[in-house]
Amino acid sequence: MPGTILVLNAGSSSLKVVAFRWDDLVEIHRDGLHWSEEEGTSADQHAQAAAGLLRKGVWPEPVVAVAHRIVHAGAQGLAAQVDEEVRRAIAAHVDLAPLHNPAALAVIQAAEDILPQAKQVAVFDTGFHRSMEPEAYLYAVPEKWYQRMGIRRFGFHGLSHAYCSRRAAEMVGGDPTRFRVVSCHLGAGCSLCACRGGRSVFTTMGYTPMDGLMMATRSGALDPGALLAVLRRGEYDVDTLGAVLDQQSGLLGVSGLSGDMRTILEAKENGHAGATLAFAMYVSRLRQGVAAMAAELGGVDALVFTGGVGENAAAVRAAALKGLQWMGIEVDPSRNAAANPDVDVATATSRVRVLVVETQEERMAAEATRELT
Repeated sequence: MPGTILVLNAGSSSLKVVAFRWDDLVEIHRDGLHWSEEEGTSADQHAQAAAGLLRKGVWPEPVVAVAHRIVHAGAQGLAAQVDEEVRRAIAAHVDLAPLHNPAALAVIQAAEDILPQAKQVAVFDTGFHRSMEPEAYLYAVPEKWYQRMGIRRFGFHGLSHAYCSRRAAEMVGGDPTRFRVVSCHLGAGCSLCACRGGRSVFTTMGYTPMDGLMMATRSGALDPGALLAVLRRGEYDVDTLGAVLDQQSGLLGVSGLSGDMRTILEAKENGHAGATLAFAMYVSRLRQGVAAMAAELGGVDALVFTGGVGENAAAVRAAALKGLQWMGIEVDPSRNAAANPDVDVATATSRVRVLVVETQEERMAAEATRELT
């Protein structure tokens, strides 16, 4: 049928709007806004950004559906039409995704106000990871934590990992039902996913998007005993500690300078000690994570780098892969330095293809929305 699908992708410090033609999902419009992590973020910022982007957009066909990428709403499927139950699920998980869920709710409201005739659809980042087995998504804690409180690994960046797994098989020409991919989504938030046959097997983010890799302002994995020790000292309450782990840690916390990898790389070249240490920690944890994902898959056919850092920071890719030659990964330095997605930067003899891919979260959300409606 004729019409337009709009996808609103509210990141922790950004908002993108992408329009697709309903019939063939051809992208017809793209716009967005971005602000630095250090500037902070708020639901009001996202609501105002959404209103501005929607009002200035001109669509060749009426908007029939608006898809919203939702980071966390519990154990949801891939997509659902927005109703009060979906709103409550998003609101109930604000504490677990404080940089994303309030923004998503604000953007949904703005879209409903400006485009009241369009169906509003929530597309869940956690949906892709529902294929994980219990041994992957359960924690080694009392069973009642899961049964009564829903404590489990959810995983995030699902739309990105789903697309990159599929795109990698297309680029390499592998059997899409068996192809093994380690997808590295590196942006303000960072996560890895082990994918086999286009399905999530394991991922680094867990109950919340704070787990796993070191990120721009998020700590990544920590010894829970360290957190207990901090709380026992009485210097932080729970909310303050959560804010520190979410917004004052990671690259920013270690470097004392910035959570932006571009700033870190420039400062590192100029001899800044904090930036040098932050970079070393970041790539070390990334390297460890890639190896762990490969072990979970029993081997890798392709390694994908995506997201703002993954697509643009050749130095991060080079440093992280430097210690993984034993996996059969050989990177061509000149190809890596000049990479422009979508491209293979591995040498001809590398047993594992190394791909730099422009992620298409919005396309995956549009596909899910069209299938639902």
